[in-house]
Amino acid sequence: MARSTLRVDAVLVQAVIAGALSFAHLHDLAAAAGQDGWKAWAYPISVDLLMVAAWRRLRSGGTKAAAWCWFLVALTASLGANVATAGLLDLGAVPAWLRILVAGWPAVAFLGGTLLVHGSPKPEVALVSEDAPDSEEAPATSAAPSVPELPAAKTESAPPTTTAVPPALVAHARKVADDHRARTGTPIDTSTLRARLGVPLPLAEAIAAQLT
Repeated sequence: MARSTLRVDAVLVQAVIAGALSFAHLHDLAAAAGQDGWKAWAYPISVDLLMVAAWRRLRSGGTKAAAWCWFLVALTASLGANVATAGLLDLGAVPAWLRILVAGWPAVAFLGGTLLVHGSPKPEVALVSEDAPDSEEAPATSAAPSVPELPAAKTESAPPTTTAVPPALVAHARKVADDHRARTGTPIDTSTLRARLGVPLPLAEAIAAQLT
């Protein structure tokens, strides 16, 4: 725990030192460009606030193109002030183009801050399938009770319907049967009897039953 605390404290100290130096360089550059008094102190605050707003927009998951654009603008202004005050620029004779940039910075910072703060990012919509219920909220469906299969009912064969046969037809069929036996030596079958009499099969079967 002690090493972690020391490492975090060192990072914070480093951040404070870097912020203080950048703040001072921005103040000196603004003062050299003709922004005296409280205006020179407002410039570093404006640059740092724009950088923080752009960083927060990047962390919030919004439109990253605009956030990166304004973050680079604020970073360029901060780095430019650090480089300009390192002896590469005569602060006693600041060029006109730099005075124009410093004077126009408030409008640029206001535009960037407004777009970053009031340009709300689009919320991410989670697509939820309507067909698939949530595994945690969906009630457990119990299996339907199995219905025992009933044994198939035994089908009893219906008793054969008795066909009324006229006695005269039975007598004629008996003669035909006797003639068939005399010629062939075998009793007449139902198919032959039906063919000889020219009657339907049920009637031929009824006649054959009476001949036996």
